[in-house]
Amino acid sequence: MAKKVLVVDDEKLIVKGIRFSLEQDGMEVDCAYDGEEALKLAQENAYDMILLDIMLPKLDGFAVCQQIREFSSMPIVMLTAKGDDMDKILGLEYGADDYITKPFNILEVKARIKAIMRRTAGKQQGPEKSRRIETGDFQLDCESRRLFILGKEVNLTAKEFDLLELLVNNPNKVYSRENLLNLVWGYEYPGDVRTVDVHVRRLREKIEANPSEPRYVLTKWGVGYYYAQNS
Repeated sequence: MAKKVLVVDDEKLIVKGIRFSLEQDGMEVDCAYDGEEALKLAQENAYDMILLDIMLPKLDGFAVCQQIREFSSMPIVMLTAKGDDMDKILGLEYGADDYITKPFNILEVKARIKAIMRRTAGKQQGPEKSRRIETGDFQLDCESRRLFILGKEVNLTAKEFDLLELLVNNPNKVYSRENLLNLVWGYEYPGDVRTVDVHVRRLREKIEANPSEPRYVLTKWGVGYYYAQNS
């Protein structure tokens, strides 16, 4: 079954180039040229990937990403003409899985898309996904990739779920930020360890009663992060 991608950018030549290149690889591509159109398409379709520009008419990419995260964990890669690190981190704060800075090489874009899709497909197809993990107040449904805390569902992004699943599967094992970056994002990921800190902070905001005093995902100062089994 062909992978389905949504490309969102107000520069039609960029959209045309990405669409042509992805279709050459057998992917199905939808296009949007403003934030409202992108949001509407994301609500009506299930995409394997969304390429989302930040500077858009009507709704900017951050607002679109944030609103998509309210109903879906489909992978989102932000496209930005700005090279400032804070813009990239801000994109991750709003729920993006990755970012690519313009001008970009279309081969890099395709490689990044395929890497994320491979990891997503592997997680969906792995035999361990047929089980549920129950620990403390948590229940992780690895097949549907859903988290329940005391019976109430908590909406996580794809990367937040990946991060929590890895830690829960290895209770009390401390992972360095570099290790987590490699295991969750992949060795080819060009970002740095601040990406891990952003996701841990955002994960704590969703799963902890008091994020400043976490019970579940704890910090081993000077080493890294771990899941406390006896929480």
